[in-house]
Amino acid sequence: MIQLDFTKLDGLVPAVAQDYKTGEILMVAFMNEEAFELTLKTGIVHYWSRSRKTLWKKGESSGNVQQVKEIRIDCDNDCVLLKINQIGDAACHTGYRSCFYRVVEGDGLTIDGIKIFNPEDKYGDKK
Repeated sequence: MIQLDFTKLDGLVPAVAQDYKTGEILMVAFMNEEAFELTLKTGIVHYWSRSRKTLWKKGESSGNVQQVKEIRIDCDNDCVLLKINQIGDAACHTGYRSCFYRVVEGDGLTIDGIKIFNPEDKYGDKK
């Protein structure tokens, strides 16, 4: 059995989602033990929403599902790297492929990503 250390962040571990083909980092979220176990069991990534305080299956609302290709655990057993197939082309709830679509330039941010979908079309008023 895999023993992750869920004690350091109040029952959560950071989870990095990376495109398994390109290596692009798509997003960082958190998992609790239930989310991790569901991910292992189903092969579809589940996270813990800190803002909504609930379990969520990635893509449940948007259709932008993350299919697990490989899971790696760091040396301290307190961080997860998910190599995934991003179904639906966008990982970010704002409509971009990656949550890291902005670059620091001077004292500001410049968008260098392409918006794939309009969040209002997928989520309406909820996020």
